[in-house]
Amino acid sequence: MTEDQFDQVIAVHLKGCWHGTRLAAARMREQKSGAIVNISSISGKVGMIGQTNYSAAKAGIVGRTKAAAKEMAHHGVRVNAIQPGLIRSAMTEAMPQRIWDEKMAEIPMGRAGEPDEIANVALFYASSLSSYMTGTVSEVTGGRYM
Repeated sequence: MTEDQFDQVIAVHLKGCWHGTRLAAARMREQKSGAIVNISSISGKVGMIGQTNYSAAKAGIVGRTKAAAKEMAHHGVRVNAIQPGLIRSAMTEAMPQRIWDEKMAEIPMGRAGEPDEIANVALFYASSLSSYMTGTVSEVTGGRYM
C-alpha cells in the first residue's frame, strides 16, 4: 500500500473516532454524564494480512477508548468499545467464497454475526445497565479468536 492509502484509513477510522469522542465528550462534560461507544474491530486485536493500516487504526481505537475512559470518568462520562468480528454486511458478503468459508470455519458458533447484534451491545453500553463499566472492550465475534 502507499503512504496515502495508509494515511486515509488512519484518518477515517482513528482520527474520525478522535473527532467524534472529542465533540461528544465536550457536551457530556457539561451535563456531567454520558456514554461514548467506539467501534473497533477484532482486526485491531489480531491483525489481518493486507490490512496493516486498518488493524493499526482499530488497535488505536482501543487505546484511545481506555485513555479517554480514564480522562472522562471523573466527569461522569463512560467510554467503552466494541470489537466486531465477521458481521454479515454487503462488504463481507462480497468476499470470495473461499475467504468467507475460511473465516466461518474459525467461528465456534458457526455463523456470521448480524448488524443488530453489534447494535445491541452498543445499546447496552449506552444504557444504565452498564453504569459501572468504562474502558472495557467487548469482542462480539461468535467466539472467534478466543
